[in-house]
Amino acid sequence: MFRFHKPLDTVTLFHKAGSPASLRAVALLKQVSANASETATEDQASDHTPQSHPKRHRQQFELNITEEPPTPDQLKTILEYVGTSRISSFVQGASTENEAMKRFKESAENFQRPVIVDWNHGRVVAGDKESEILKLLEEVNSN
Repeated sequence: MFRFHKPLDTVTLFHKAGSPASLRAVALLKQVSANASETATEDQASDHTPQSHPKRHRQQFELNITEEPPTPDQLKTILEYVGTSRISSFVQGASTENEAMKRFKESAENFQRPVIVDWNHGRVVAGDKESEILKLLEEVNSN
């Protein structure tokens, strides 16, 4: 019997190399990704029964770290994920999606980094708050 394997969820970090917050986010994401890869064995991958281990394991995910700003299409998607109330956390000086797109086109530096995006589940975290990043990754696994 053939089994189709579900592709890994994709998590992207829009990174700024000179930013201490961004460097902390990189370290945390790499650690979580490595731990998730470590705990998944071939037997576990096909076993969907609840484990008796008290600590939940995170599923593996594909981690993309880029210093490039998002494309305009990616930014539009990110803004849709966050909603209008949080736009200013992602694009400096913007309060609407149109304003954010305009400011971003003027200068990609208006995009605030670090930003972590879970493309498969439509979730975004701005900054390096460990609890928010871990929550985003935990939610990936609860779906």
